[in-house]
Amino acid sequence: MRNPHPVPLLRPFEGVGRATAFLTTGVLIQTAALVVLAVPWLNGGPTKALSCLVAVLAALAALGAASPVLTRMQAARFRSRLGVEIPAAGRRWSWRQVRYHLVAGPLIASGGACVLTLWAASAVAATVYVWIWALPPETRLAQAGYTVQAGYLTAAGLAGLYAAAWLSGALVRLDTRAALEQLGPSRADRLERRVEEVTEARAGVVDAADAERRRIERDLHDGAQQRLVSLAVNLGLAKVTMPGLPEDARKVIDEAHREAKEAIAELNDLVRGLHPAVLEDRGLDAALSGLADRAPLPVGVRVDLSARPAARVEAVAYFVVSEALANVVKHARASRADVEVESRGGILRVVVRDDGVGGADPSGGTGLAGLVRRVASVDGTFSFNSPRGGPTVVTVELPCAL
Repeated sequence: MRNPHPVPLLRPFEGVGRATAFLTTGVLIQTAALVVLAVPWLNGGPTKALSCLVAVLAALAALGAASPVLTRMQAARFRSRLGVEIPAAGRRWSWRQVRYHLVAGPLIASGGACVLTLWAASAVAATVYVWIWALPPETRLAQAGYTVQAGYLTAAGLAGLYAAAWLSGALVRLDTRAALEQLGPSRADRLERRVEEVTEARAGVVDAADAERRRIERDLHDGAQQRLVSLAVNLGLAKVTMPGLPEDARKVIDEAHREAKEAIAELNDLVRGLHPAVLEDRGLDAALSGLADRAPLPVGVRVDLSARPAARVEAVAYFVVSEALANVVKHARASRADVEVESRGGILRVVVRDDGVGGADPSGGTGLAGLVRRVASVDGTFSFNSPRGGPTVVTVELPCAL
């Protein structure tokens, strides 16, 4: 079991075995990289400037070809020796990797070789008394003053061991930082990957919210709505089957019957607003036609889709049209509205136009700010034009496939 509180004198040597093994494997791998670089020079070396240039280019090409293999070897070294995971780069090879194997790797490996040499020399010097006592007695006695010299060597060896331990840790940290920056994904690759992760996470949230809306719609339709319908039917039967009720009681039943029917109508509107069943069953064209039929003003609908878009894109398009038409009815004082939906080049384009008075303000509580947020949830774009005197045009572009 590892001691969590090592002796202070031994603290610099904590984990030194792992660091030394890491540096040793680094020297071996970098030696392989240098062999790759030396291949174009093996036939006696270049003798002219042109052949020298060709050999340099050939060496770089060889290193570039071997870069993926060397990178995997380095990644395995970091993973097995240090437990450090170097993420795979987005491309098979890059100049950043070649630069590590050509510059950073050799420099760090050279430092590692020097540190390993220091380890060996310091270990021999620190144990000089052992080597002396291994000599025959007559040899020891013939070396006058050997004990004083051995003391100096032992002190120097111990100092070298401490220096080697510190240098080993410093080189490991330096190599780890260089490898993460040069062998792993670039900053642009990391940002791109992060954007993809955020986009996937947001898509999951949108899907979860859509699924929750559908669940609420089913619960309302199968629960509260059915109870209200049953209540309205019973109140209607009471009016018909009990003609002898007092006038006051009949008024109460009439009022309750009317309230129940209004509640059913409001609940129907709410259910359609959450997620209309016709949108899921028959698609956007049928759902928008239903919106136009229920509108209190003439609404023209033109839908031109080459293929059915993703469900959440379809839902956003429906809610955009629904909210836009609601704003037209409430605020525009229009006599007509038109809805156009078409897909071109992977983009679903929705345009809602009315002939009202215009002058709508997104910050004025007309629901436009909510539309902007809903469109942005699927990476869509929203544009709005409403000069005073009209017309008002709402244009939304949504990516068809998410």
